[in-house]
Amino acid sequence: MTLIETGDGHFVLVDINIRAAADDPKGDAPDVAAQLKGRLKRDEHGRRYVDAFLLTHPDNDHCRGLQKHFHLGPLDDWNEKDDKIVIREMWSSPIVFRRASSQHSLCDDAKAWAAEARRRVRHFRANGYAYEGDKIKILGEDVDGKTDDLTEILVKGGDVFHTICGVTDATFGAHLLAPLLASDDEEAEFLSKNNSSVVINLSLGKTDLSNPTYYLLGGDAEVGIWERMWNKYGEDPSVFQYDILVAPHHCSWHSLSWDSWSECGEDAEVSEGARNALGQPLSGATIVASSKEILDDEADPPCIRAEREYKSILKPVTGTFTCLGGLKGNEPLEFEITSSGGPNQKDRKVTSNLTAPAILGLAGAAAGSSSALGAQPFKHG
Repeated sequence: MTLIETGDGHFVLVDINIRAAADDPKGDAPDVAAQLKGRLKRDEHGRRYVDAFLLTHPDNDHCRGLQKHFHLGPLDDWNEKDDKIVIREMWSSPIVFRRASSQHSLCDDAKAWAAEARRRVRHFRANGYAYEGDKIKILGEDVDGKTDDLTEILVKGGDVFHTICGVTDATFGAHLLAPLLASDDEEAEFLSKNNSSVVINLSLGKTDLSNPTYYLLGGDAEVGIWERMWNKYGEDPSVFQYDILVAPHHCSWHSLSWDSWSECGEDAEVSEGARNALGQPLSGATIVASSKEILDDEADPPCIRAEREYKSILKPVTGTFTCLGGLKGNEPLEFEITSSGGPNQKDRKVTSNLTAPAILGLAGAAAGSSSALGAQPFKHG
C-alpha cells in the first residue's frame, strides 16, 4: 500500500492490503488502516477521502480491505457511523481485470472494485460527466472497442496525464506504460499469463515539474511484460528512469527471468530486455522491495537472486536497496522529496514527518517486525 501526497496537496493511493490481523486491536500486526486514515483529510461534509485510488491489478494482496474501509456506491449513501474513506476518482484498467479473471477467480474485494468501476462508467455514459465520488479514469484500452466511447476518461498506453480528480496538478505527471494491447489471441494469452498489471511512471515535484523525481510502479508485472515494454519504448530509455522503484511482484525473480530460481539456481539467466527496462536508475536511486525479509534460500517471491540483481543495477549510481520486511518498528517508510540547485540535483531522505510531496510505503514497512503478519505477502495462483 502506497500513499502519495503531491506538492499541490492531492492524495493518490496505490493498492491496499489491509488484512484482518491488522484490524484486530488485540493483535500485534500494525494497524495500517489507522496509519492511512490518520494522514488523510476530510471534506466539508466530514468525509475522509483520497483524491485518486490506483489499483494496479486485482490480486487479493493488492485490494484486500477495500469493502471494509472504503465507501463504494453513490456519495449519498455514505454514512457517518461507518466513516469509510471516499474514493473521489478511481484509476482502473478493465483489460487488466479481464486478463486476471481469465487466469483465476477474483476475490470478493476485486469483484467489489470491478462493480464500482462499472457503476461509475455507466454514470459517465448516462450523463457525459461525473463529480467527485463518481469519477473514474480508465487506464488502457479494452478489447473489441469497449472503451471507444470513453475517450474523455480514457488514458491510452503511452499517454501522459497531469490531472487528478479532474484538476490539473502542476506537481504531478503520470506516464502509462502498460497494460499493452494484444495484436492477436496468442499475444493476449501471453500477456495474461505474465501477470498483466498497470505499469506507470510518476513524476513528482515540489512546486512544479521543472526538476521532477520519478517513481516507477509495476504491480506484479513479470518478465514478458517488461520485455515487451522495452521493445516498445526502449529507443527512449528515459521512459523507465526512476528515483524510486517498487520492485515488481514483491521482488520476484520472475520479473527479471524466464528461468525458475528454485530449479536453476545460479544457472538462471537474466532477461536482457527486462533488465534494461528495470535498469534505468537515476543517481542515488532507491529500490524498495515490498515483501517479507529476503533470505538466501529458494523462496520466490521474494528472491535473493532478484535482490542481488537490483543491487547490481543500483551500484553504478550509488543507489540503495531497501526490503520493507527487514526494517524494524511498525511505522511506515516515508520519503520526503525536495529540490535544490540545478536541474539534476535532488535531495531525498527518509523522514519521520509527512511533508508534501511524500511517498509512503505503508503495508510493507508497517510490518517491519518478523512477528507482524503483514510483512509476508500471500502466494499467487
